[in-house]
Amino acid sequence: MKLVIAEKPSVGAAIAAVMGANEKRSGYFEGGGYLVSWCIGHLISLADAATYNEQFRKWKYDDLPIVPQEWQFIVASGKEQQFSILKDLMHRSDVTEIINACDSGREGELIFRFVYEQANCKKPFSRLWISSMEASAIREGFSNLKDGRGYDNLYQSALCRAKADWLIGINATRLFSILYHKTLNVGRVQTPTLAMLVNRDYAISSFKKEKYHVVRLDVGGVAALSERQDDEAAARQMKAACEKSQAVCTSLKKEKKTAAPPKLFDLTALQREANRLYGFTAKQTLDYAQALYEKRLLTYPRTDSKYITSDMEGSTKELITGLCAALPFMQGVKLQADLARICDNSKVTDHHAILPTAEFVKTGFSSLAESEKKLMTLVCAKLLCAVAAPYEYEAVTAVFTCGGYTFTAKGRTTLCEGWREIERLSRAASGEQDEDAEPEAVLPPLAEGQTFDNPAAEISERYTQPPKAFTDVIHFESRQWKYSERKGAG
Repeated sequence: MKLVIAEKPSVGAAIAAVMGANEKRSGYFEGGGYLVSWCIGHLISLADAATYNEQFRKWKYDDLPIVPQEWQFIVASGKEQQFSILKDLMHRSDVTEIINACDSGREGELIFRFVYEQANCKKPFSRLWISSMEASAIREGFSNLKDGRGYDNLYQSALCRAKADWLIGINATRLFSILYHKTLNVGRVQTPTLAMLVNRDYAISSFKKEKYHVVRLDVGGVAALSERQDDEAAARQMKAACEKSQAVCTSLKKEKKTAAPPKLFDLTALQREANRLYGFTAKQTLDYAQALYEKRLLTYPRTDSKYITSDMEGSTKELITGLCAALPFMQGVKLQADLARICDNSKVTDHHAILPTAEFVKTGFSSLAESEKKLMTLVCAKLLCAVAAPYEYEAVTAVFTCGGYTFTAKGRTTLCEGWREIERLSRAASGEQDEDAEPEAVLPPLAEGQTFDNPAAEISERYTQPPKAFTDVIHFESRQWKYSERKGAG
């Protein structure tokens, strides 16, 4: 008999259904040679300070720092019954192998190992490592189980993170609370993040706006702008000099450019775009994505890769064909998919990029909540955009002189809409607009040496802008946050 331990009851039920464990027991399923149970998230955690010494119940400066010599663990409150079930199952005489089916990532590894160690289990264990909850993916995962000890380093990294959180949280919180005579929570991640927010808030509150002026010259329907003028008198002088002068197009530069298709979504990129378009917080996006993963409609969301592996090309091509037929906004779009752009084995470690599944092609958006529909549309559109043709356009820069001053106008003309067509259609289908998208300015036909008599000029009064307050999307995009991610914060 093999014991399978999932991270959540819903995942356990899905695995049990696929593996034929159809007999429902108290806290587990049985059948087909398998016992399938679950952890309900973190069943085991690091013990609090008082567990090591009763005197630590009171916060005293002289007790710091508190550094356990041998770490102790406790069963999470309210979850004792499920741990007892798992422990009994692990020690059943007919159980010869244990399969770790917790989420395929650092925290999933930690959740299983804590239970395994706390139950004092010595039986061999394997690792189920999958990126989709589809039945086919589960079966394939069970036919290719990994050596559980091959993930020891992943477990150690998660354990190191947990201990670091404990040491900093327990000691720093007590230290600053004692020093300032009130409870001040300090955390390894939350405190640096709070510092970023405070610094940004100070930059906003201390910002002093400065007025400046820009002169706008209307030359044959083209809006050409001057450089920034800090002195209003200088702007007025420029305006007066232009109003009765002749404007001349002294330079006309045309350059063909391309914008490559976007990469696929990793979790951070998905959270960023969902926040910008729908206002979802990072946690909301992760929760929606996790729910879609458990419904077998989305691949594993906690990934840091924006690519797929070469062995996925065939199935991904079939997926793209299915999406083109199933999604209404793709009707009439001719897509020549280029999968080479999204395939790179060297850039996929634990999990590939976030993708819709073949199950989604079959079921579509039926029974999904509105927020889940929006997220699925984003992921589907991103895959189709990523394999579409580049966006090609002609960038035009026109320089005019008038009254001894220089003015510049910029525009672009689309040559091949490419991937932006799919993005535009998907946004229109969902009724959403990207407020950050810049409108496309099209310049009329111009020629170097072309003259314009008595051009209209007007002064535009503008002000410098303070830094933007942090939102999830700005937070993710800040350099400090990217640095913290690379260094393993979180």
